[in-house]
Amino acid sequence: MIVVTAPTGRIGHQVVDNLLARNAPVRVISRDPSRLPTETRERVEVVEGSHGDLDVVTEAFAGAHAVFWLVPADPRAPSVEAAYVGFSGPACKALEQHRVARMVGVSALGRATALAGDAGNVTASLAMDDLIASTGVNYRALTMPSFMDNIARQAAMIKNEGVFTSPISGDRKLPSCATQDIALVAAGLLIDTSWSGVAEVPVLGPQDLSFDDMARIMSEVLQRPIRFQRIPGQAYKDRMLQAGMSEAMAQGMLAMALAKDAGLDNAVARTPETGTPTSFRAWCEEVLKPAVLA
Repeated sequence: MIVVTAPTGRIGHQVVDNLLARNAPVRVISRDPSRLPTETRERVEVVEGSHGDLDVVTEAFAGAHAVFWLVPADPRAPSVEAAYVGFSGPACKALEQHRVARMVGVSALGRATALAGDAGNVTASLAMDDLIASTGVNYRALTMPSFMDNIARQAAMIKNEGVFTSPISGDRKLPSCATQDIALVAAGLLIDTSWSGVAEVPVLGPQDLSFDDMARIMSEVLQRPIRFQRIPGQAYKDRMLQAGMSEAMAQGMLAMALAKDAGLDNAVARTPETGTPTSFRAWCEEVLKPAVLA
């Protein structure tokens, strides 16, 4: 049995789809099972509740040989440590109790860099990995750069104003990956019973691009001028605070962006093993263009 957390999220639902396509036995943890597609509910076991709840994960992990772990966004968390390490504590107890063999988790790049200690959400993600590894479970941390899919959050601004923004320099070339590739890598590891120990698995996408590069590609795909605009860090943080994010989480997001701008995501070399196939142009055609036109 493979347990999938956050099964209705951008990554989790694709992990479920990949596993079911391979006829793997799947159990999901969902706060709201009604959000699962009908065809999915008919093929999976469902444990209702939060995977940050000890009783819920204790029930869900019983008899499981692998778990896909993804911490859900908590914009109101009192600290990044609470959002990642604190949330994962109950699951670590359940891993030990049920002696689950393997876990695959969503994490971040940067461990080998001097920037890792002051990178907000990334720093907390790496601490979460250490906590999970301390349980003795065989663990693969999927270490990712920013997701291409995050840009789709600005679809309305791209449509209405022809612009997207970030506090990161427009000419800083960075890796980025598509969530569909993350899900494919995760599903492969969850099904594979041959690996052991603790290691990171970078998921880097096919090439490094700057936001200026992305703007040119978006302009070509959308057939209209799109430009990137760098915004001050404080303006970026203020925007998140105005949206209801806690001070600690807004600061964590800003610290992460500043660390990426300083090279946090550039320390791992792209190889045939760490690269993934979906190009930014293909992602724009498949995901961004429909979102902007909607």
